[in-house]
Amino acid sequence: MKSILLSIVISILIVGAARAQDTFSIVAADSTTREVGSAGASCVDLFAAGISDIGFLGDLLPDTGTINTQAYYLVANQNNARAKMREGYTPAEIIEWLSTNDVQGNSTRRQYGIVGFGGIDVSAAAFTGANCDNYKNHKTGNINGIYYSIQGNILLGQLVIDSMESRFRKAQGDLACRLMAALQGAKRVGADTRCTADGTSSLFAFVKVAQPTDSYGNPSFFLGVRTHDNAHIEPIDSLQIIFDEQHFCETISISENHKYEIKIFPNPAGNEIKITFDHSLIGQIFTIKDQLARPLIQGKISEINQHVDVKELSPGLYMICVDPIHWQRFLKN
Repeated sequence: MKSILLSIVISILIVGAARAQDTFSIVAADSTTREVGSAGASCVDLFAAGISDIGFLGDLLPDTGTINTQAYYLVANQNNARAKMREGYTPAEIIEWLSTNDVQGNSTRRQYGIVGFGGIDVSAAAFTGANCDNYKNHKTGNINGIYYSIQGNILLGQLVIDSMESRFRKAQGDLACRLMAALQGAKRVGADTRCTADGTSSLFAFVKVAQPTDSYGNPSFFLGVRTHDNAHIEPIDSLQIIFDEQHFCETISISENHKYEIKIFPNPAGNEIKITFDHSLIGQIFTIKDQLARPLIQGKISEINQHVDVKELSPGLYMICVDPIHWQRFLKN
């Protein structure tokens, strides 16, 4: 599978720089496929923080394990965790080592989620320091041989972690599908409480999975979205649109058509889109609406393929709607 990293850049005034720390995330390892993966999101403006690697908090070691390092993130702690995993330490042993060997001597502010293979065995472990910002917690578990750790800080509450776990466990499809479902479980306004005023869960989101044959630093699957503060755009929904374009899961996803196909290209869109309608819709009216369901562009479907000028639309998520069962979403860059 071709490695993909798509960053959605939405121009808006930058208001300050936030601390780089992941607020809710998940790591997982599949004992059957030997895949390892990571996903997460946070209300941190990566543009203001000067961070271009959207998935920097998730460290994938193919056929070995995954480490999410968050809460007052320090790259030196992440490097030490990776070194210990390569030395053969189990997730629990890595956690114990990190808690007593923090590079600043203050592990009470850190949070970690780790999964790893030990031969044919898999295990998961997590750590939440007593001085991480509230609400904070973590949860580990396994389902069908897939071990996971979910952790978060600065959360709306325990419901964020519980919902992530529920969606992860119920999801159909491979590890990437489960990780994406977990992020959807966290998608609620103020999941990271700093983003309440933005009306979103977070400001950036990512999902990545490494196959056992991948080289370190080059996972087979990597998608990420980052937005500026005050853009009022939900990055998990934006990520889901890109995910659906690149990966198939055995579930109904955000951009799946209902009864008739309505295809949009390109998606994410630039100044113009090509809409392909089912022939049965010719003669009807289509409307492009924003996230508040406000009609912005309207036209008559005169042929199967129609080009529509969308350059005047602001960056964000939109819906092309013919009627309640004929619709499709797209993202405007």
